[in-house]
Formats: sequence, structure tokens, C-alpha cells
Amino acid sequence: MNVETITEFNQPVVQADRFRLRPLQLSDVGLIEYYASDKRVATMTTSIPHPFPPGAAQAFVDRSLSPSREDDVWVIDGTAGGGSEVMGVIALARMDRNQSEVGYWVAPPFWNTGLASEAVEALVTANPLGNETMFASVFQDNPASARVLTHCGFEYIGDAESFSVARNTTVKTWTYLKRMG
Repeated sequence: MNVETITEFNQPVVQADRFRLRPLQLSDVGLIEYYASDKRVATMTTSIPHPFPPGAAQAFVDRSLSPSREDDVWVIDGTAGGGSEVMGVIALARMDRNQSEVGYWVAPPFWNTGLASEAVEALVTANPLGNETMFASVFQDNPASARVLTHCGFEYIGDAESFSVARNTTVKTWTYLKRMG
């Protein structure tokens, strides 16, 4: 994988072979709303509600563009390779002790194409926050996402649980860790 990193809007842009990870922009609101409104996407995340309320995509983009943001969020943008402008979203939530947590979702038309693995691998390779450790967790009923993490070198470290807004319940998770460098 060829990964090149430049900075845009005080956030790195990561160029991979068939897409780039770039900061969100206002024009992404419509496609983020469209894909995040899909129950199959929402129920595999902790934070996307279903039904997806009006204005939620705009608020998400606004938070992501704020200089005081807590997470760095990237769109998986395939336009350079003839793909969609928004194929999914990937983020790093800053944690203490030079750590972060990876979170991502891929739009259903791009499932089973290797896109999630490529996006996680590109982000890990670029390591834009210079982390020593990255964590990730997936719901136990989403083994495809667990395979993405293990494919990218994350190691299983245990079971936990997280609240899913879309499901309105606590869901069992698998937690993964990747030590950088």
C-alpha cells in the first residue's frame, strides 16, 4: 500500500491506492446522512442513532471541523479512482498516554470489497497522531469488522460491552490493541 500524508485544515490527508482519507467538508453532509440513516450501518456503531434525526449529519460535520474537536475524522473518498466521494468514515478518538481509539463505518455499497481493511491499514500506517498504541472495539455480532482489525495487525485483548444508541441497549464487544513501532 502506498500511503502519502499531507495536511489540510490542521488535519492530515492520507493518500492510499484507491482512495484518500480526508477531513470532512460541508458537501459531505448529504451522503453521510444517506448512509448513516441505513439501519445496518447505525446498529453496528455505538453513536449513530436510528432513526437518524434531521440535522445530525450537519452537526457531526460541524463538530468534526471544529478546531476544538476531540476526534480527528476522515471521509474515505474514492473520487480520485473514479469512486464515490463518501464511501465511509474513519476516526481517531484521542486518549491519554499517547493512545487513540479507531472507529469506522463503511457504506453498504462498498461492503465486502476490502475497503474497511484498506482504510484502517492506511490510517495505522500513517499514524497521523503519532500514537504509541491504538485501540478498537467491535460488537461481537459483527465478525467482519473483527477480521478487519486482525488483518491490520490488531491483537484481541478481551471482551467488554458498549452502549449502542441505535439499539438502545448495551452490546457485548471484542476489544483490540495495536502497538505502534
